[in-house]
Amino acid sequence: MEFYASCPEGFESALADELKRLGLSHVRRLKGRATFEGELEEGYRACLWSRLASRVFVVLGRFEAQDADALYDGVYDIAWESIVRPGATIAITARGVTEQLRNTRFSALRAKDALCDRLAETTGRRADVDAADPDVHLLLSLRQRRASISLDLSGDPLFKRLPPAATRAGEGAHVLRPDYAALVLAQVGWTALCERELTADDYENEALPTLVDASCAGGGLLLEAVNILTDRAPGAARERWGFEGWQLHDAALWEQLLAEAREREAAARGRQARIVAADIDPAARKTAERMVKCAGYKRFVDFCAAKPATVLDHAGAVAGAAVVADTTETPLSLMHDAMTLVGELRRAPELAAAPVAALTRDGLMARALHAEPARSIAVMPNNEEATIEVWPSLDHAAAAFEAETSANAEEQAADTEGEAADTLMPEPTATLDLGDGKPLPVLIPESEQFANRLRKNARLRRKWAKREGVSCYRVYDADLPDYSAAIDLYEGCPQTPGRWLVIAEYAAPKTIDPALAQARMLDILAIAPRILDVPAEHVHAKARMRSRGGSQYGKQGAGKGGSGERANIARRRLPLIEEGGLTFAVNFDDYLDVGIFLDHRVTRNLVREHAKQARRFLNLFAYTGTATCYAADGGVEETVTVDLSNIYLDWAERNMRQNGFVGPQHHFVRDDVLAWIRDQRQTRNRWDLIFVDPPTFSNSSKMGRRTWDVQRDHVELLAGVSRLLTQGGHAIFSCNLRGFRPETRKLARAGVVLEDITAQTIPEDFARNQKVHHCYIVRRLPIEDAMAEVGFSAEEIAERVEELRNPEARKPRAAAPAHAQAGNGKSNFAGKPSPAGKPKKKKFYASNPKGK
Repeated sequence: MEFYASCPEGFESALADELKRLGLSHVRRLKGRATFEGELEEGYRACLWSRLASRVFVVLGRFEAQDADALYDGVYDIAWESIVRPGATIAITARGVTEQLRNTRFSALRAKDALCDRLAETTGRRADVDAADPDVHLLLSLRQRRASISLDLSGDPLFKRLPPAATRAGEGAHVLRPDYAALVLAQVGWTALCERELTADDYENEALPTLVDASCAGGGLLLEAVNILTDRAPGAARERWGFEGWQLHDAALWEQLLAEAREREAAARGRQARIVAADIDPAARKTAERMVKCAGYKRFVDFCAAKPATVLDHAGAVAGAAVVADTTETPLSLMHDAMTLVGELRRAPELAAAPVAALTRDGLMARALHAEPARSIAVMPNNEEATIEVWPSLDHAAAAFEAETSANAEEQAADTEGEAADTLMPEPTATLDLGDGKPLPVLIPESEQFANRLRKNARLRRKWAKREGVSCYRVYDADLPDYSAAIDLYEGCPQTPGRWLVIAEYAAPKTIDPALAQARMLDILAIAPRILDVPAEHVHAKARMRSRGGSQYGKQGAGKGGSGERANIARRRLPLIEEGGLTFAVNFDDYLDVGIFLDHRVTRNLVREHAKQARRFLNLFAYTGTATCYAADGGVEETVTVDLSNIYLDWAERNMRQNGFVGPQHHFVRDDVLAWIRDQRQTRNRWDLIFVDPPTFSNSSKMGRRTWDVQRDHVELLAGVSRLLTQGGHAIFSCNLRGFRPETRKLARAGVVLEDITAQTIPEDFARNQKVHHCYIVRRLPIEDAMAEVGFSAEEIAERVEELRNPEARKPRAAAPAHAQAGNGKSNFAGKPSPAGKPKKKKFYASNPKGK
């Protein structure tokens, strides 16, 4: 019989080696699979024992299939009555195309028709189709003018073998898939270590084969390591197989193989080995511990603190060792420490004989180990690019280095010596002395310049903050171009004491090597908490994009915010910080921004000062309502807070309540701001002070087909805002688009004038970046006065006045662009009701308060 085992790309070589160790013959490695030949027993053995295969297939036939008719005939000629068990359901999946068979669904349907017609003719009964859960799953493969059809012996993929309890325990966490874990472990020879027989010296020294998982993540590597140690057949616990619907299935033979597997597992109970697990991320370690416990493997794994000395102490004397790590889900803020741990373990004399295999996404492990990997395997766990990098043991590297430098001729020695030294022997680790007596390993020696600059900035900022009464501020803002990041320090208030760092990386130019930029960022993440005295678990790494559109603020990929976040935001325990005598909740985990923009510190105080002469305050694009809190503190009688996000409105209400501002006079409105402004212009609602801080860009689905661009849409926005001001009222408009240019002439034609107050709103800790935001006072004037103020001629002013007095004399206007067509039947900012239906009944906030 002809079989093949399929696998993810990158597994082929290891899978072929595994099949050979299982005693299978004629093993051949192909892309995405390894083929072998044998009897039924060999196919069963691959199903039961392969840790790397995704599925195992038996090839039923090959034939010409240049068109649909040839495909039908080829499938029909196969003796399905002797293959498909009577009453079994079937499903056929097609892959590949030929010149005439371009649709895989049609090809699968044609093959199914041929199979069912054959069964109907030979047995009198057609097979039932069950695409979701068939008894017999067939795979039709098409290539050029040929086709093959194979039966899936596996049923469900072979990698679906985590213990059910562990699967439930790991819900929502990153747990490395078993086949990927097996591939990592294969690179360090864990199976051979488990099979090693201990010597008398080993017993005397209490030395055992040892696996150190230096970044245990969700526990996937640990579970597979224990399965290998206990010699537990990966398929032994499976209750249903794809071959059960195959007429050639031999239940007695299968039971015999299962009995052999149970005997092997029983014989392995005498094996002795140590598995030591650690992780820099406390949350990941807790997940791994829970997974291991639920799988019933707790006695096999020794968890310890992620410190080199502690790990080595738990490892004890070793009789062969290996080091593995999965850093694909390690938070960026902890990545430097994770890689440093792996590097220090590899350089430890106790583990000199241990090879290292790391599953990583950034390729930076080589910097931490100061040696290029001996081999790299590109893989795609969770459909994301990653690499398994493998380093030989230092003993092996030293032997290879010695052989390389002594065996060559003199003329080659100079060339190879340098190359061997670079690739095999680790260089000394670069370290920094930060003045605390604890040398800090770094990936880039030049990071000392960053450390010196940050130390100087911290000293100056600390004095300034104490003098100004500021507890949250920016310490560093890309002062050194090569270290392009912003570092903000937050100090908690007495209710939630502590210090937190938010380190936001600016995207490096395309001319910079991404790996070098990443290494610098990891050094920043290691140096900053040491200099600023912040615990590692309170360091949060973010990513900023410097672009024409400015920074885009969104949800963190690995954040906790989900469907239940809105319900939790009001009750969730969050750090509290103080600013300007007020208290605000901040969230460091879920979003790029934490709930308060530090660069608006002066602007918020300006809102409070202006609020002292106002009765009614309106906050548009309100975010978490910090400006509303300042206005309420300034003494306004009524506030209205408008945002499109329910989560941010809940957060704003929490901030208001935190500061004692509660009652029916404070309204929270979820709506599209431009649409809401159009509605309010048709009411008597007017405000003395309006704060407007829109995003740079938004394409939220809540806005319908319309998008928002502050440069494109600010004239419409500010013209509408000006119509909501009371006589003598004004607005404060801010935006963070670095290249923002206000359309003053267009605004003046609508009777709106701007006063640029940007310079006086930039805090000292943001002084390096004068374009961090733009800020203006917005006033409404008679159109003649507004146009004269921005330099229109008398003739232009007269023409505009005549336009307004005589609408029929207006010049024809072009159709509104697509982005302005909201698709909801509402008008543009001129405020005319939609012909599509009656306007909504508008609420008058002052007389009839409206809640959320």
